[in-house]
Amino acid sequence: MNGETTVNGGVRCNETEVARAATFQSMRSWIYLACLGLVVAPIEVEAQDPGWNNPFTLGIVRRAIERRQQQFADAGLIDYTAQATGYLTFLAQLGEGFPDPPAVVKADQLATELLWRAPDFSKQRLIGQRDTLLLPARVGYYRDRYGIVQNNLPDVIRMGDARDVRDVPHPLSPLGPSEYDFAVRDSLTLRSAGVSLNVYRVTVRPHNTDVQRFLGDIYLERSSGAVVRMQFTFTQAALLDKRIESLSVVLENALIAGKYWLPFRQELEVVRQARWLDFPARGIIRGRWEVCCYELNVGLPPEVFRGPEIVRAPLEQMRDFEFEGSIVDSLPDDVLLVTDADVEQVRAQASELVRQSILNPPSGASLSARRISDFARLNRVEGLALGLGGAIRLQEGTALRLNGRFGVQDESLKGRMALSRGFSNNLAVTLFGERDYRDMGDVEEASLLKNSLAAGLFANDYTQPYDVWSAGASVDLGISGGTRLSVTASYERHGRLAVNASPLSGEYNPTVPAWSLEGGRLVVSVARRSGTILLGTELGWDLELTGGLFEGRDTTLSQEPLLVGRVAARLDAVRRFGSAALVFRTVAAVAGGSHAVPPQAQVYLGGTISGPGYRFHEFASDLGVSQRVEGQFRVPFISAPVLWYGKAPPSATLAPYFHLVYTGDPAPFSNRARGVYPAVGLGALFLFDLLRFDIARGLRDGSWTFSVDVTKTLWGIL
Repeated sequence: MNGETTVNGGVRCNETEVARAATFQSMRSWIYLACLGLVVAPIEVEAQDPGWNNPFTLGIVRRAIERRQQQFADAGLIDYTAQATGYLTFLAQLGEGFPDPPAVVKADQLATELLWRAPDFSKQRLIGQRDTLLLPARVGYYRDRYGIVQNNLPDVIRMGDARDVRDVPHPLSPLGPSEYDFAVRDSLTLRSAGVSLNVYRVTVRPHNTDVQRFLGDIYLERSSGAVVRMQFTFTQAALLDKRIESLSVVLENALIAGKYWLPFRQELEVVRQARWLDFPARGIIRGRWEVCCYELNVGLPPEVFRGPEIVRAPLEQMRDFEFEGSIVDSLPDDVLLVTDADVEQVRAQASELVRQSILNPPSGASLSARRISDFARLNRVEGLALGLGGAIRLQEGTALRLNGRFGVQDESLKGRMALSRGFSNNLAVTLFGERDYRDMGDVEEASLLKNSLAAGLFANDYTQPYDVWSAGASVDLGISGGTRLSVTASYERHGRLAVNASPLSGEYNPTVPAWSLEGGRLVVSVARRSGTILLGTELGWDLELTGGLFEGRDTTLSQEPLLVGRVAARLDAVRRFGSAALVFRTVAAVAGGSHAVPPQAQVYLGGTISGPGYRFHEFASDLGVSQRVEGQFRVPFISAPVLWYGKAPPSATLAPYFHLVYTGDPAPFSNRARGVYPAVGLGALFLFDLLRFDIARGLRDGSWTFSVDVTKTLWGIL
C-alpha cells in the first residue's frame, strides 16, 4: 500500500486524514464534503415499471446476489487487515412522551484490529478500550456489539448474540428472491473529481410480514451489483427480545484499491422499553464505527482465525492504547439526538412499507404509571395518597389505560381513563375522562418525591392544586426534527380545595381559592425537544395557548360567561465550552379574561426554579417573566462510592447564577407590587450530577432560600 485509500468512487484520501476523521458523525461531513467532495444528484432511471418484482428489478437483484457470493474470488482478494475505531454508548430517556433528549449513561471508546481471509473467515481483536460511567447503572453488552459487520452480513442474519435477531434470511442470499419483494426506488449518481459512481436504491420488503424478515434499502453499484450501502430494520416477529421498540442498522462500504467494496462506516441503534410496567423509561444502545487503514493480501495464516470471532487483547495492551482527548469531549455531537438522520430514515422507511401493527409492541396487559409518585405521594390537600394503574395494549397501536389514586386525608378518589390509538405517521389520538387535582403555575418548583418529604416533615408543600373534572380528546402529532404539536379539547368543572392534612412539624399555608367554573377548554401546544443545535447552542422550547369559555357555579361570580385566554412560553438554551456551559432558562406567561382572570389562570412565580430567593408562588399576576443565567463549571471533588455502581466521578459541578423575576399588577391575594425582583444564587451538583444543592438570596425584599433535590431531568418519573 502507498498510504492512500480509494474511497467511494475513486477519490484518494491520505490514510492519516481518514484515521483522524474516523471519530464519527462529525467526520462524515468532513469525509464526504471536504475530503471526498461528493455531490448527490438524482438521475432518471430507464423507463421501467416502478412496481415490485418487475423483470428489470429482479435482474439487478440476481446480479447483486451473484456478486455477493463471489465478490472477491475474481478480483484476487485473499485477505486483509484494517483498524476500526468507534463508540458503544448507552443512553436513558425518561418522562411521559420522552420530551427531553436521552442522557448518556455510559460511553465506551473502542479500537479494534480487523482480520479477514477468503472465503469468509473473520477475526476481530479489541486492542483499545476506555469507558466512563456518567450515571449510576450496571451496563453490559452482547459480545457482537464490540465488533463490526463483515461482508454485509451472512446469508442467515443474527444480531445481539442471536438474542435480538436470529435466523433471518438475507435478501441477497440465494434464498432472498423467494422470501422478499424488491423495487428500484431511485438511481443516483455520485460525482467527484470527474469520477462518477452510479447507484440503485433497491427497497426490500418480505412476502409475509408476519414472519421474521428484513426491511429496508440496499444501494447497489449499477455496473457490478456491489453493495455500497444497507440501511434496514426487521419485522416485529424477528425481534426476539420483546422489550425492543426498534432496531436500526446502517452499513456503508468504501471502494478500496479501486476493486473491493469493504466496510467503511457502520451504525447500530437498539431502543428498548420495559414491558412489565407501562412506565416512561427507555434505554438506547448506539454503536458507531469507522474503518480505515486497509492492508490487502498480507498473507494471514489460517490458524489466526481459530476460536471466537471477537476476542480481546491482554488488558495491559488495551490500557496502553492511546486515544485522543477525553472520552466525554470526543463523543459525537449528535449522540444526544433521539436518532440521527440515517437511522430515522430506516424507521420511516419501515413505516411506509408495512402496516403499523408489525412494528408496534405486542398486545398484553401491564401495570401503568406516569411517574413513581403515582403509586404514593403526600401533600397538604390529600395527605397520603396511594395509587395504582394498568394498561391493556390492543392490536393496531391501540391501548387502554386506567389510573386511580385515593387520598387518605381528603377521603377522595381521583382517576383517569384513556383510550389511545397510535398511527404510523407520528400521530396519536386519545379519548379521556378524569378527575384530578391540577397544579396552578407554569413550572414545577420541586420533584414530587422531594415535595412529599418536605410536605410531610416540614409543612413545605410546593404544589398549588385545584379540583378538575374533565372529559375530552387530544391529538398529538410529530411534525419534524423533534417538534410536536398537541391539541386538547375538553369539557371541565373546576372547584376549590382545602387543607386536610397535618405535617409532623410546622403549619401548612392555605391553598389558593380557585373559582368554581364549568365550561369548555382548548389547549394548543407546540414543543421542540432540547438538543437542537443553532449556532452552536442547544435549544429546547415550548409554547402553549389556552382558551376557555366558562360559567360560574356559585353566586360570587358574574352571571355572564367568562372567556379566559392564556399564553405561556418556555425556552432553554445551553452553550457549551468544553466541560463548562452557559445556561439560559426563560419562562413567560400572560393571562386575560373577558371581565376577570380566575385564580387558576393567573401567572405564579417564586420558588427554587422560577424565583429563587423568594417564597413559593409569592408572585401572582396576569403577567410574569422568569429569567435565569447560569454558568456551570466542573471542579475536582471526592469520588464517593455509589452502592454497587462503583464510584462517582472525582468531580462536581458548580453553578453560580443570576435570576430576575418580573411581575405585573398583583392578583388580589398577592402582596408583591409590580416590578423587577433580582436574586443571586449558587448551585452545586454531586454524584453523577444527580443531586443538586441550591442557596439563593433575593435582592429586593427577599430572603435566603435553600434547596436540595434530584436533578430536574428525573422529575418526570419521580
